[in-house]
Amino acid sequence: MDAYLVGAVRTPVGRRSGMLSAVHPADLAGQVIAAVLERAGADPDAVDDVILGCVDTLGPQSGDIARTAWLAAGLPEHVPGVTVDRQCGSGQQAVHFAVQAVASGTADLVVAGGVQSMSQVPIGSAMAPDGPYRNAEGWAARYGDQEINQFRSADEIAAKWALTRAELEEYSLASHRRAVAAIDGGRFRQEIIEGDDECPRRDTDAAKMAALKPLRDGGVTTAAMASQLADGAAALLVASARALMTYGLSPRARIRHVSARGDDPVLMLTAPIAATAYALRRAGMSITDIDRFEINEAFASVALAWLRETGADPARVNVNGGAIALGHPLGATGARLLTSLLHELERTGGRYGLLTMCEGGGQANVTIIERM
Repeated sequence: MDAYLVGAVRTPVGRRSGMLSAVHPADLAGQVIAAVLERAGADPDAVDDVILGCVDTLGPQSGDIARTAWLAAGLPEHVPGVTVDRQCGSGQQAVHFAVQAVASGTADLVVAGGVQSMSQVPIGSAMAPDGPYRNAEGWAARYGDQEINQFRSADEIAAKWALTRAELEEYSLASHRRAVAAIDGGRFRQEIIEGDDECPRRDTDAAKMAALKPLRDGGVTTAAMASQLADGAAALLVASARALMTYGLSPRARIRHVSARGDDPVLMLTAPIAATAYALRRAGMSITDIDRFEINEAFASVALAWLRETGADPARVNVNGGAIALGHPLGATGARLLTSLLHELERTGGRYGLLTMCEGGGQANVTIIERM
């Protein structure tokens, strides 16, 4: 059975310690959950489940924040919630689980999305003090005792694909310029519940980027080439054909494909390349069929390597900027990107959109949607 998107909204993305930093993450998510139901004209009583992505589920993000956010929004107590963690792809995976529930016939109406307050729960909090790999005998036998982190991975990708610092800075600067143009042009106005994204830097330029020191000795990756720590939430409403008819809901997109693939967990950030090829093959499509792409800009090297390997048209990729400019609230980003992708297809009249993002452990999700 098919699954459809009938609603998609998000908060603006706030800088760490910025405009959203004092908002409890349950309230942040509750706002978009309530908004997506209201805008779609859906009855909260009819919702079967709430699925949210979140990383570092400690403190205000602990205790199944999907359930807490639903209740904090004043919505019916009989609707359950569950929180999922596929690292940076958590919000996208939440949507995938919602799609799979609807497609299997076990649910008809599911709220899915993600939330992250990187101001209140610093990145990596759940991994302290020893991290996920130390003292794991099976891991050590397979991968040894080596450095596992995204900064190393970003540098190794740049080296493997012979990406120069100048190329990476050019891409990063373009992300900020595209994001600023999108904000000034009102392109995000329909998808954001209120306000504007806070992270894009209007005053950045090539000289400022060139003055930054690399994050690692001998590397090329600087802070300017990395996604920004941020706060935010996004929610989408996934419905079955039966729900559309029963509740009089209007579909905005059909889910054409969802999948996830794994790759080298040490190189870590390359999985979107193979995952994109796999998804297109399973969907019976080619890269040229896609009108708009969103690849999460965890680092500039990730996006550029993906572009080289997939042959995607750069003019169709991250046209309104990416996480380098707009920020990356980990558990929310996948849902944020899908929300923006849907609205961009509607704005331009495109038919197909593809979203992919790299994730901890060397993984990637891919979602393909078809605008109705």
